[in-house]
Amino acid sequence: MPTRTATTTWTGDLQSGSGAVELSSSKVGSYEVSFPHRAADEADGATSPEELIAAAHSSCFAMAFSNQLAQAGGADARLTVRADVTLGADPAGGLRIRTSRLTVRGSVDGLDNDAFVTAAEEAKVGCPVSKALAGTDIQLDAALG
Repeated sequence: MPTRTATTTWTGDLQSGSGAVELSSSKVGSYEVSFPHRAADEADGATSPEELIAAAHSSCFAMAFSNQLAQAGGADARLTVRADVTLGADPAGGLRIRTSRLTVRGSVDGLDNDAFVTAAEEAKVGCPVSKALAGTDIQLDAALG
């Protein structure tokens, strides 16, 4: 399996410094990062590690979930997956990623809502990004529709 690479350049200290993260493998872009933007409610055009993890988790889960639906006998799946990743205080000190909340809505031929939810739970456990986030509270809200 391939290795994927991102590269960050940073100048300055945590509070006044800033940087850019480049998605080096895909070459799809370079994005501003800074701690003040990371800690603020509004991102103002900058990304954050949490947003990048949310992108990774939602896309990984969507792939794993589509596979679980097919294995359960579903066909023609159409999914919308949102991941909300929250940064918060770590009881041991500093900060940590506290939660990743996956919300999925979709349609699939041949399965009812119970089978859809069961496949979602299996995908949540089997998704490689979920596995990488071991120790993080991963929540799931799945339903047809």
